[in-house]
Amino acid sequence: MIKKISIFVLLIVLLTTSLNSQIASNTIYNIVDFGAVADGKSLSTQAIQIAVDKCSETGGTVLIPAGTFLTGSIELKSNVDIYLQQGALLLASTNIDDYKSFIPELKSYNDLFLEYSIFYAEKKENISIRGEGTIDGQGWAFQATTLKKPDRYKNRPYVIRFVQCKNIKIMNVTLQNSAMWMQQYLACEDLIIRGIRVYNHVNKNNDMIDIDGCKNVIISDCIGDTDDDALTLKSTSPHITENVTITNCVLSSHCNAIKFGTESTGGFRNITISNIVIKPSSSETKIYGFDEGISGITLATVDGGIIEGILINNIRIDGPQVPIYLRLGNRARKHTENAPTPEVGIFKDVMISNVIATNIKSTGSSITGIPGHKIENVVLENIYIEYGGGGTLEDADKIIPELEDHYPESTKWGLLPSYGFYVRHAENITLNNIEVKFKEPELRPAFIFENVVGLRMSLIKAECDQNTKSIIKFNNVFDASIFNSMAASPVENFLIVEGEDSDNIRLIGNDFSNVNDGVLNKTNAEIKLNGNIR
Repeated sequence: MIKKISIFVLLIVLLTTSLNSQIASNTIYNIVDFGAVADGKSLSTQAIQIAVDKCSETGGTVLIPAGTFLTGSIELKSNVDIYLQQGALLLASTNIDDYKSFIPELKSYNDLFLEYSIFYAEKKENISIRGEGTIDGQGWAFQATTLKKPDRYKNRPYVIRFVQCKNIKIMNVTLQNSAMWMQQYLACEDLIIRGIRVYNHVNKNNDMIDIDGCKNVIISDCIGDTDDDALTLKSTSPHITENVTITNCVLSSHCNAIKFGTESTGGFRNITISNIVIKPSSSETKIYGFDEGISGITLATVDGGIIEGILINNIRIDGPQVPIYLRLGNRARKHTENAPTPEVGIFKDVMISNVIATNIKSTGSSITGIPGHKIENVVLENIYIEYGGGGTLEDADKIIPELEDHYPESTKWGLLPSYGFYVRHAENITLNNIEVKFKEPELRPAFIFENVVGLRMSLIKAECDQNTKSIIKFNNVFDASIFNSMAASPVENFLIVEGEDSDNIRLIGNDFSNVNDGVLNKTNAEIKLNGNIR
Protein backbone atom coordinates (compact mmCIF):
# COMPACT_ATOMS: atom_id res chain seq x y z
CA MET A 1 0.00 0.00 0.00
CA ILE A 2 2.82 2.38 0.93
CA LYS A 3 4.55 1.55 -2.35
CA LYS A 4 1.39 2.41 -4.34
CA ILE A 5 1.03 5.75 -2.53
CA SER A 6 4.69 6.54 -3.24
CA ILE A 7 4.21 5.86 -6.95
CA PHE A 8 1.08 8.06 -6.98
CA VAL A 9 2.96 10.90 -5.26
CA LEU A 10 5.80 10.53 -7.75
CA LEU A 11 3.37 10.80 -10.66
CA ILE A 12 1.86 13.98 -9.16
CA VAL A 13 5.33 15.46 -8.81
CA LEU A 14 6.24 14.57 -12.39
CA LEU A 15 3.00 16.08 -13.75
CA THR A 16 3.53 19.25 -11.73
CA THR A 17 7.11 19.50 -12.92
CA SER A 18 5.96 19.03 -16.54
CA LEU A 19 3.36 21.81 -16.22
CA ASN A 20 5.90 24.13 -14.66
CA SER A 21 8.39 23.40 -17.43
CA GLN A 22 5.74 24.23 -20.05
CA ILE A 23 5.06 27.57 -18.43
CA ALA A 24 8.80 27.98 -17.77
CA SER A 25 8.46 30.63 -15.11
CA ASN A 26 8.82 31.08 -11.38
CA THR A 27 6.13 33.76 -11.32
CA ILE A 28 2.71 33.34 -12.96
CA TYR A 29 0.30 36.21 -13.54
CA ASN A 30 -3.15 34.84 -14.29
CA ILE A 31 -5.15 37.48 -16.17
CA VAL A 32 -8.31 36.45 -14.31
CA ASP A 33 -6.68 37.64 -11.09
CA PHE A 34 -6.44 41.11 -12.64
CA GLY A 35 -10.07 41.28 -13.72
CA ALA A 36 -10.21 39.51 -17.08
CA VAL A 37 -13.61 37.90 -17.71
CA ALA A 38 -13.89 34.70 -19.75
CA ASP A 39 -17.24 35.46 -21.37
CA GLY A 40 -16.00 36.60 -24.82
CA LYS A 41 -17.92 39.86 -24.42
CA SER A 42 -16.33 41.85 -21.61
CA LEU A 43 -13.29 43.79 -22.77
CA SER A 44 -10.26 42.48 -20.87
CA THR A 45 -7.58 44.71 -22.40
CA GLN A 46 -6.83 46.60 -19.20
CA ALA A 47 -6.61 43.45 -17.09
CA ILE A 48 -4.22 41.79 -19.53
CA GLN A 49 -2.07 44.93 -19.80
CA ILE A 50 -1.78 45.22 -16.02
CA ALA A 51 -0.71 41.57 -15.85
CA VAL A 52 1.90 42.22 -18.55
CA ASP A 53 3.23 45.30 -16.76
CA LYS A 54 3.47 43.48 -13.41
CA CYS A 55 5.10 40.49 -15.05
CA SER A 56 7.72 42.67 -16.70
CA GLU A 57 8.87 43.93 -13.30
CA THR A 58 9.90 40.47 -12.12
CA GLY A 59 9.97 38.39 -15.27
CA GLY A 60 7.58 35.48 -15.63
CA THR A 61 4.48 34.23 -17.40
CA VAL A 62 1.18 35.93 -18.12
CA LEU A 63 -1.28 33.06 -18.09
CA ILE A 64 -4.37 33.12 -20.30
CA PRO A 65 -6.40 30.22 -18.90
CA ALA A 66 -9.08 28.18 -20.62
CA GLY A 67 -12.01 30.36 -21.61
CA THR A 68 -12.83 33.08 -24.14
CA PHE A 69 -11.38 36.55 -23.57
CA LEU A 70 -11.90 39.73 -25.59
CA THR A 71 -9.07 42.25 -25.99
CA GLY A 72 -7.81 45.29 -27.85
CA SER A 73 -4.14 46.29 -28.15
CA ILE A 74 -1.63 44.84 -25.70
CA GLU A 75 1.87 46.32 -25.52
CA LEU A 76 4.32 43.61 -24.53
CA LYS A 77 7.27 44.42 -22.28
CA SER A 78 10.66 42.78 -21.79
CA ASN A 79 10.87 39.47 -19.92
CA VAL A 80 7.21 38.59 -20.48
CA ASP A 81 6.01 35.18 -21.59
CA ILE A 82 2.39 35.00 -22.78
CA TYR A 83 1.08 31.48 -22.28
CA LEU A 84 -2.31 30.38 -23.63
CA GLN A 85 -3.55 27.26 -21.91
CA GLN A 86 -5.31 24.58 -23.89
CA GLY A 87 -8.89 25.75 -24.32
CA ALA A 88 -7.94 29.44 -24.18
CA LEU A 89 -9.39 31.63 -26.95
CA LEU A 90 -8.22 35.22 -27.17
CA LEU A 91 -10.57 37.23 -29.39
CA ALA A 92 -9.59 40.53 -30.96
CA SER A 93 -12.07 43.33 -30.43
CA THR A 94 -14.10 44.28 -33.49
CA ASN A 95 -14.10 47.95 -32.43
CA ILE A 96 -11.15 49.91 -33.83
CA ASP A 97 -11.40 52.30 -30.88
CA ASP A 98 -10.08 49.49 -28.66
CA TYR A 99 -6.70 49.59 -30.45
CA LYS A 100 -3.72 51.86 -29.90
CA SER A 101 -1.85 53.49 -32.76
CA PHE A 102 1.80 52.37 -32.76
CA ILE A 103 4.22 54.15 -35.11
CA PRO A 104 7.73 52.79 -34.48
CA GLU A 105 10.89 54.82 -34.35
CA LEU A 106 12.39 52.79 -37.20
CA LYS A 107 11.14 54.19 -40.49
CA SER A 108 10.06 51.74 -43.16
CA TYR A 109 7.66 51.38 -46.04
CA ASN A 110 5.18 49.92 -43.53
CA ASP A 111 4.63 53.35 -41.99
CA LEU A 112 2.24 54.13 -44.82
CA PHE A 113 -0.29 51.60 -43.64
CA LEU A 114 0.71 49.65 -40.54
CA GLU A 115 -0.74 51.17 -37.38
CA TYR A 116 -2.79 48.77 -35.23
CA SER A 117 -2.13 45.33 -33.78
CA ILE A 118 -3.26 43.09 -30.94
CA PHE A 119 0.21 42.34 -29.61
CA TYR A 120 2.83 45.05 -30.14
CA ALA A 121 6.40 45.37 -28.87
CA GLU A 122 9.25 47.71 -29.78
CA LYS A 123 12.86 47.43 -28.62
CA LYS A 124 11.95 44.78 -26.07
CA GLU A 125 13.84 41.60 -25.14
CA ASN A 126 12.99 38.10 -23.96
CA ILE A 127 9.35 38.00 -25.02
CA SER A 128 7.27 35.06 -26.10
CA ILE A 129 3.77 33.96 -27.06
CA ARG A 130 3.26 30.24 -26.48
CA GLY A 131 0.84 27.54 -25.55
CA GLU A 132 -1.93 25.38 -26.92
CA GLY A 133 -4.59 28.08 -27.13
CA THR A 134 -5.87 30.23 -30.02
CA ILE A 135 -5.68 33.90 -30.96
CA ASP A 136 -8.47 34.98 -33.30
CA GLY A 137 -8.19 38.37 -35.02
CA GLN A 138 -11.87 38.43 -36.07
CA GLY A 139 -10.66 40.10 -39.24
CA TRP A 140 -14.00 39.73 -40.97
CA ALA A 141 -15.13 42.80 -39.00
CA PHE A 142 -12.50 45.08 -40.58
CA GLN A 143 -13.30 45.09 -44.25
CA ALA A 144 -10.82 46.57 -46.70
CA THR A 145 -12.47 49.59 -48.29
CA THR A 146 -12.41 50.68 -51.91
CA LEU A 147 -10.14 53.59 -51.03
CA LYS A 148 -6.79 53.85 -52.76
CA LYS A 149 -3.56 52.83 -51.08
CA PRO A 150 -2.54 53.33 -48.35
CA ASP A 151 -5.85 54.29 -46.74
CA ARG A 152 -7.45 50.92 -47.37
CA TYR A 153 -4.95 49.27 -45.00
CA LYS A 154 -5.05 51.57 -42.01
CA ASN A 155 -8.13 50.33 -40.18
CA ARG A 156 -7.10 46.66 -40.13
CA PRO A 157 -5.24 45.41 -37.05
CA TYR A 158 -2.48 42.82 -37.24
CA VAL A 159 -2.36 40.05 -34.66
CA ILE A 160 1.37 40.34 -33.84
CA ARG A 161 3.84 43.11 -34.63
CA PHE A 162 7.30 43.26 -33.07
CA VAL A 163 9.83 45.96 -34.05
CA GLN A 164 13.55 45.86 -33.20
CA CYS A 165 13.04 43.25 -30.51
CA LYS A 166 15.49 40.55 -29.42
CA ASN A 167 15.14 36.98 -28.21
CA ILE A 168 11.59 36.21 -29.32
CA LYS A 169 9.72 32.90 -29.22
CA ILE A 170 6.36 32.20 -30.88
CA MET A 171 5.52 28.57 -30.24
CA ASN A 172 2.66 26.09 -30.70
CA VAL A 173 -0.22 28.59 -30.66
CA THR A 174 -2.99 28.70 -33.26
CA LEU A 175 -3.38 32.05 -35.04
CA GLN A 176 -6.43 32.71 -37.19
CA ASN A 177 -8.56 35.33 -38.95
CA SER A 178 -6.34 38.41 -38.94
CA ALA A 179 -7.71 41.60 -40.45
CA MET A 180 -4.51 41.92 -42.52
CA TRP A 181 -1.08 40.24 -42.17
CA MET A 182 -1.15 37.74 -39.34
CA GLN A 183 2.26 38.64 -37.93
CA GLN A 184 5.13 40.95 -38.80
CA TYR A 185 8.61 41.02 -37.32
CA LEU A 186 10.58 44.14 -38.32
CA ALA A 187 14.34 44.38 -37.73
CA CYS A 188 14.21 41.81 -34.93
CA GLU A 189 17.04 39.50 -33.82
CA ASP A 190 17.15 35.98 -32.46
CA LEU A 191 13.63 34.92 -33.40
CA ILE A 192 12.26 31.38 -33.05
CA ILE A 193 8.87 30.44 -34.47
CA ARG A 194 7.98 26.80 -33.98
CA GLY A 195 4.92 24.59 -34.18
CA ILE A 196 2.35 27.30 -34.91
CA ARG A 197 -0.81 26.82 -36.97
CA VAL A 198 -2.13 29.70 -39.06
CA TYR A 199 -5.43 29.96 -40.93
CA ASN A 200 -6.02 33.34 -42.56
CA HIS A 201 -8.86 33.71 -45.08
CA VAL A 202 -11.16 36.52 -43.92
CA ASN A 203 -9.74 39.68 -45.49
CA LYS A 204 -7.34 41.08 -48.06
CA ASN A 205 -3.58 40.84 -47.49
CA ASN A 206 -3.99 37.78 -45.29
CA ASP A 207 -0.30 36.78 -45.16
CA MET A 208 0.75 33.95 -42.84
CA ILE A 209 4.01 35.49 -41.63
CA ASP A 210 6.23 38.42 -42.64
CA ILE A 211 9.91 38.35 -41.68
CA ASP A 212 11.16 41.85 -42.46
CA GLY A 213 14.78 42.88 -42.08
CA CYS A 214 15.37 40.37 -39.28
CA LYS A 215 18.47 38.33 -38.51
CA ASN A 216 19.12 35.04 -36.75
CA VAL A 217 15.70 33.48 -37.38
CA ILE A 218 14.56 29.86 -37.04
CA ILE A 219 11.11 28.82 -38.31
CA SER A 220 10.12 25.15 -38.07
CA ASP A 221 7.27 22.68 -37.83
CA CYS A 222 4.56 25.15 -38.83
CA ILE A 223 1.32 24.68 -40.78
CA GLY A 224 -0.16 27.62 -42.66
CA ASP A 225 -3.16 28.11 -44.95
CA THR A 226 -3.62 31.69 -46.17
CA ASP A 227 -5.37 33.70 -48.83
CA ASP A 228 -2.34 35.89 -49.49
CA ASP A 229 1.35 34.96 -49.34
CA ALA A 230 2.32 32.34 -46.76
CA LEU A 231 6.02 32.34 -45.85
CA THR A 232 6.94 35.93 -46.70
CA LEU A 233 10.38 37.49 -46.40
CA LYS A 234 10.55 41.25 -46.88
CA SER A 235 12.96 44.13 -46.44
CA THR A 236 10.95 47.35 -46.09
CA SER A 237 13.84 49.30 -44.51
CA PRO A 238 17.64 49.32 -44.95
CA HIS A 239 17.81 46.32 -42.57
CA ILE A 240 18.70 43.12 -44.42
CA THR A 241 16.92 39.82 -43.75
CA GLU A 242 19.75 37.41 -43.03
CA ASN A 243 20.78 34.21 -41.27
CA VAL A 244 17.40 32.52 -41.55
CA THR A 245 16.61 28.80 -41.37
CA ILE A 246 13.14 27.53 -42.30
CA THR A 247 12.28 23.82 -42.21
CA ASN A 248 9.58 21.16 -41.83
CA CYS A 249 6.51 23.21 -42.75
CA VAL A 250 3.27 22.60 -44.67
CA LEU A 251 2.11 25.67 -46.62
CA SER A 252 -1.02 26.54 -48.59
CA SER A 253 -1.74 29.87 -50.26
CA HIS A 254 -3.97 31.32 -52.93
CA CYS A 255 -0.97 33.48 -53.80
CA ASN A 256 2.68 32.57 -53.16
CA ALA A 257 3.73 29.84 -50.74
CA ILE A 258 7.36 30.98 -50.37
CA LYS A 259 8.04 34.57 -51.38
CA PHE A 260 11.00 36.95 -51.07
CA GLY A 261 10.97 40.52 -52.19
CA THR A 262 7.58 42.18 -52.28
CA GLU A 263 9.83 44.89 -50.85
CA SER A 264 13.61 44.44 -50.98
CA THR A 265 15.32 47.64 -49.76
CA GLY A 266 17.95 45.91 -47.60
CA GLY A 267 17.73 42.52 -49.27
CA PHE A 268 18.20 38.88 -48.26
CA ARG A 269 21.34 36.92 -47.39
CA ASN A 270 22.27 33.53 -45.93
CA ILE A 271 18.89 31.79 -45.94
CA THR A 272 18.13 28.07 -46.02
CA ILE A 273 14.70 26.57 -46.63
CA SER A 274 14.15 22.80 -46.53
CA ASN A 275 11.56 20.05 -46.16
CA ILE A 276 8.51 22.05 -47.22
CA VAL A 277 5.21 20.69 -48.55
CA ILE A 278 3.23 23.18 -50.67
CA LYS A 279 -0.35 22.14 -51.37
CA PRO A 280 -3.65 23.75 -52.40
CA SER A 281 -5.62 25.68 -49.80
CA SER A 282 -8.52 24.06 -48.02
CA SER A 283 -10.51 27.31 -48.28
CA GLU A 284 -13.35 27.12 -50.79
CA THR A 285 -13.32 30.88 -51.35
CA LYS A 286 -10.50 33.24 -52.33
CA ILE A 287 -9.90 36.98 -52.33
CA TYR A 288 -6.64 37.11 -54.29
CA GLY A 289 -4.79 34.71 -56.55
CA PHE A 290 -5.92 31.28 -57.69
CA ASP A 291 -7.53 28.32 -55.96
CA GLU A 292 -4.28 26.34 -56.19
CA GLY A 293 -1.98 29.33 -55.70
CA ILE A 294 0.16 31.62 -57.86
CA SER A 295 3.68 30.30 -57.18
CA GLY A 296 5.49 27.72 -55.12
CA ILE A 297 8.83 29.55 -54.85
CA THR A 298 9.29 33.26 -55.66
CA LEU A 299 12.64 34.98 -55.06
CA ALA A 300 12.72 38.61 -56.16
CA THR A 301 14.58 41.84 -55.59
CA VAL A 302 13.06 44.87 -57.32
CA ASP A 303 13.67 47.79 -54.93
CA GLY A 304 17.44 47.56 -54.71
CA GLY A 305 18.93 45.23 -52.11
CA ILE A 306 20.67 41.92 -52.53
CA ILE A 307 19.67 38.28 -52.81
CA GLU A 308 22.74 36.23 -51.93
CA GLY A 309 23.46 32.82 -50.45
CA ILE A 310 20.03 31.15 -50.67
CA LEU A 311 19.68 27.36 -50.37
CA ILE A 312 16.28 25.74 -50.98
CA ASN A 313 16.07 21.96 -50.75
CA ASN A 314 13.50 19.13 -50.53
CA ILE A 315 10.35 20.89 -51.68
CA ARG A 316 7.10 19.20 -52.72
CA ILE A 317 4.83 21.49 -54.75
CA ASP A 318 1.28 20.63 -55.76
CA GLY A 319 -0.96 22.82 -57.87
CA PRO A 320 0.11 26.47 -58.34
CA GLN A 321 0.40 28.37 -61.62
CA VAL A 322 4.21 28.59 -61.42
CA PRO A 323 6.60 26.39 -59.44
CA ILE A 324 9.77 28.57 -59.58
CA TYR A 325 10.10 32.31 -60.27
CA LEU A 326 13.42 34.16 -59.84
CA ARG A 327 13.39 37.87 -60.63
CA LEU A 328 15.82 40.78 -60.60
CA GLY A 329 13.84 43.91 -61.52
CA ASN A 330 13.97 47.65 -61.08
CA ARG A 331 10.73 48.97 -59.61
CA ALA A 332 13.00 51.20 -57.46
CA ARG A 333 10.38 52.01 -54.85
CA LYS A 334 11.63 54.16 -51.97
CA HIS A 335 11.11 52.79 -48.48
CA THR A 336 10.32 56.32 -47.22
CA GLU A 337 9.39 59.50 -49.03
CA ASN A 338 12.76 61.16 -48.36
CA ALA A 339 14.93 58.11 -49.02
CA PRO A 340 17.18 58.04 -52.09
CA THR A 341 15.88 56.14 -55.10
CA PRO A 342 17.39 52.65 -54.84
CA GLU A 343 19.80 51.41 -57.47
CA VAL A 344 19.25 48.07 -59.20
CA GLY A 345 19.85 45.24 -56.77
CA ILE A 346 22.07 42.15 -56.94
CA PHE A 347 20.82 38.58 -57.36
CA LYS A 348 23.42 35.83 -57.00
CA ASP A 349 24.44 32.54 -55.41
CA VAL A 350 21.14 30.65 -55.24
CA MET A 351 20.69 26.87 -55.25
CA ILE A 352 17.32 25.12 -55.54
CA SER A 353 17.40 21.31 -55.37
CA ASN A 354 15.27 18.22 -54.91
CA VAL A 355 11.92 19.61 -56.03
CA ILE A 356 8.91 17.59 -57.17
CA ALA A 357 6.13 19.72 -58.65
CA THR A 358 2.91 18.27 -60.07
CA ASN A 359 -0.47 19.59 -61.20
CA ILE A 360 1.30 22.78 -62.26
CA LYS A 361 -0.53 25.09 -64.62
CA SER A 362 0.79 26.24 -68.00
CA THR A 363 2.62 29.56 -67.46
CA GLY A 364 6.14 28.15 -67.09
CA SER A 365 8.99 28.90 -64.67
CA SER A 366 11.37 31.81 -65.22
CA ILE A 367 14.75 33.22 -64.21
CA THR A 368 15.01 36.80 -65.42
CA GLY A 369 17.18 39.83 -64.89
CA ILE A 370 16.99 43.05 -66.88
CA PRO A 371 19.25 44.57 -69.56
CA GLY A 372 22.62 45.40 -68.03
CA HIS A 373 21.87 43.56 -64.79
CA LYS A 374 22.08 39.77 -64.79
CA ILE A 375 20.99 37.16 -62.30
CA GLU A 376 24.21 35.31 -61.42
CA ASN A 377 25.29 31.92 -60.13
CA VAL A 378 22.02 30.00 -59.95
CA VAL A 379 21.95 26.20 -59.65
CA LEU A 380 18.81 24.12 -60.21
CA GLU A 381 19.33 20.44 -59.45
CA ASN A 382 17.23 17.28 -59.15
CA ILE A 383 13.94 18.83 -60.21
CA TYR A 384 10.87 17.15 -61.68
CA ILE A 385 7.96 19.29 -62.91
CA GLU A 386 4.71 18.22 -64.57
CA TYR A 387 3.04 21.17 -66.31
CA GLY A 388 -0.49 21.48 -67.63
CA GLY A 389 0.52 22.10 -71.26
CA GLY A 390 -1.62 23.74 -73.91
CA GLY A 391 0.93 26.14 -75.44
CA THR A 392 0.83 26.82 -79.19
CA LEU A 393 3.44 27.63 -81.85
CA GLU A 394 2.27 31.25 -81.61
CA ASP A 395 3.01 31.17 -77.87
CA ALA A 396 6.48 29.82 -78.67
CA ASP A 397 7.21 32.93 -80.77
CA LYS A 398 5.86 35.35 -78.17
CA ILE A 399 8.01 38.40 -77.42
CA ILE A 400 8.27 38.94 -73.66
CA PRO A 401 8.47 42.63 -72.62
CA GLU A 402 11.02 43.53 -69.95
CA LEU A 403 8.49 45.06 -67.48
CA GLU A 404 11.45 45.86 -65.26
CA ASP A 405 9.52 48.37 -63.13
CA HIS A 406 6.58 46.04 -62.40
CA TYR A 407 5.52 44.32 -59.21
CA PRO A 408 7.30 40.93 -59.05
CA GLU A 409 4.55 38.44 -59.90
CA SER A 410 5.28 35.19 -61.71
CA THR A 411 2.18 35.31 -63.90
CA LYS A 412 2.58 38.89 -65.17
CA TRP A 413 3.70 37.83 -68.68
CA GLY A 414 0.98 35.23 -69.12
CA LEU A 415 2.15 32.08 -70.92
CA LEU A 416 5.89 32.19 -71.48
CA PRO A 417 7.36 31.12 -74.86
CA SER A 418 8.79 27.98 -73.21
CA TYR A 419 6.73 25.70 -71.03
CA GLY A 420 9.54 24.55 -68.70
CA PHE A 421 12.01 27.36 -67.98
CA TYR A 422 12.48 30.78 -69.59
CA VAL A 423 15.87 32.28 -68.69
CA ARG A 424 16.91 35.81 -69.72
CA HIS A 425 19.67 38.22 -68.68
CA ALA A 426 21.58 35.68 -66.61
CA GLU A 427 25.15 34.50 -66.04
CA ASN A 428 26.60 31.23 -64.74
CA ILE A 429 23.43 29.16 -64.74
CA THR A 430 23.54 25.41 -64.00
CA LEU A 431 20.69 23.01 -64.61
CA ASN A 432 21.43 19.43 -63.55
CA ASN A 433 19.09 16.43 -63.58
CA ILE A 434 15.97 18.32 -64.61
CA GLU A 435 12.90 16.59 -66.03
CA VAL A 436 9.90 18.48 -67.41
CA LYS A 437 6.74 17.11 -68.99
CA PHE A 438 3.12 18.10 -69.62
CA LYS A 439 -0.42 16.74 -69.57
CA GLU A 440 -2.12 18.43 -72.54
CA PRO A 441 -0.59 18.91 -76.03
CA GLU A 442 2.24 21.43 -75.84
CA LEU A 443 4.01 23.08 -78.81
CA ARG A 444 6.37 25.39 -76.95
CA PRO A 445 10.00 24.32 -76.39
CA ALA A 446 10.90 23.15 -72.92
CA PHE A 447 13.73 25.67 -72.41
CA ILE A 448 14.54 29.10 -73.83
CA PHE A 449 17.70 31.04 -72.94
CA GLU A 450 18.19 34.66 -74.03
CA ASN A 451 21.19 36.87 -73.28
CA VAL A 452 22.85 34.25 -71.11
CA VAL A 453 26.59 33.89 -70.48
CA GLY A 454 27.92 30.68 -68.97
CA LEU A 455 25.28 27.93 -69.12
CA ARG A 456 25.72 24.32 -68.03
CA MET A 457 22.95 21.79 -68.68
CA SER A 458 23.29 18.11 -67.83
CA LEU A 459 20.95 15.17 -67.47
CA ILE A 460 18.05 17.11 -68.96
CA LYS A 461 14.98 15.11 -69.96
CA ALA A 462 12.21 17.06 -71.67
CA GLU A 463 8.95 15.93 -73.18
CA CYS A 464 7.93 17.64 -76.42
CA ASP A 465 5.28 17.40 -79.10
CA GLN A 466 6.41 16.09 -82.48
CA ASN A 467 5.42 19.43 -84.05
CA THR A 468 7.54 21.45 -81.62
CA LYS A 469 10.51 23.13 -83.30
CA SER A 470 13.03 22.15 -80.58
CA ILE A 471 13.28 21.18 -76.93
CA ILE A 472 15.90 23.92 -76.29
CA LYS A 473 16.35 27.35 -77.88
CA PHE A 474 19.33 29.70 -77.54
CA ASN A 475 19.16 33.39 -78.43
CA ASN A 476 22.39 35.29 -77.78
CA VAL A 477 23.89 32.61 -75.54
CA PHE A 478 27.66 32.55 -75.06
CA ASP A 479 29.71 29.75 -73.50
CA ALA A 480 27.14 26.98 -73.09
CA SER A 481 27.43 23.23 -72.63
CA ILE A 482 24.74 20.56 -72.79
CA PHE A 483 25.70 17.10 -71.53
CA ASN A 484 23.95 13.73 -71.40
CA SER A 485 20.48 15.08 -72.13
CA MET A 486 17.58 13.91 -74.26
CA ALA A 487 14.19 14.59 -75.75
CA ALA A 488 11.76 12.21 -74.09
CA SER A 489 9.51 12.15 -77.17
CA PRO A 490 9.89 12.85 -80.92
CA VAL A 491 10.67 16.48 -81.83
CA GLU A 492 12.02 18.36 -84.86
CA ASN A 493 15.29 19.66 -83.35
CA PHE A 494 17.21 19.16 -80.15
CA LEU A 495 18.59 22.73 -80.14
CA ILE A 496 17.96 25.90 -82.16
CA VAL A 497 20.61 28.62 -81.96
CA GLU A 498 19.80 32.24 -82.85
CA GLY A 499 21.29 35.68 -82.13
CA GLU A 500 24.52 37.21 -83.36
CA ASP A 501 26.11 36.98 -79.91
CA SER A 502 25.63 33.22 -79.64
CA ASP A 503 28.97 31.37 -79.66
CA ASN A 504 31.18 28.80 -77.97
CA ILE A 505 28.50 26.11 -77.62
CA ARG A 506 29.21 22.46 -76.86
CA LEU A 507 26.92 19.39 -77.02
CA ILE A 508 28.50 16.27 -75.53
CA GLY A 509 27.07 12.80 -75.00
CA ASN A 510 23.43 13.71 -75.69
CA ASP A 511 20.76 11.33 -76.98
CA PHE A 512 19.38 12.51 -80.34
CA SER A 513 17.35 9.36 -81.03
CA ASN A 514 14.04 11.24 -80.79
CA VAL A 515 15.00 14.26 -82.90
CA ASN A 516 15.09 14.74 -86.67
CA ASP A 517 18.07 17.11 -86.49
CA GLY A 518 20.50 17.59 -83.63
CA VAL A 519 21.16 21.32 -83.99
CA LEU A 520 19.67 24.02 -86.19
CA ASN A 521 22.27 26.81 -86.26
CA LYS A 522 20.78 30.06 -87.56
CA THR A 523 23.94 32.05 -86.77
CA ASN A 524 27.68 31.87 -87.25
CA ALA A 525 28.10 30.44 -83.76
CA GLU A 526 30.81 27.86 -83.21
CA ILE A 527 29.10 24.66 -82.09
CA LYS A 528 31.10 21.59 -81.10
CA LEU A 529 29.45 18.16 -81.17
CA ASN A 530 31.09 15.22 -79.45
CA GLY A 531 29.77 11.77 -78.60
CA ASN A 532 26.10 12.48 -79.26
CA ILE A 533 24.10 9.41 -80.28
CA ARG A 534 21.11 8.74 -82.53
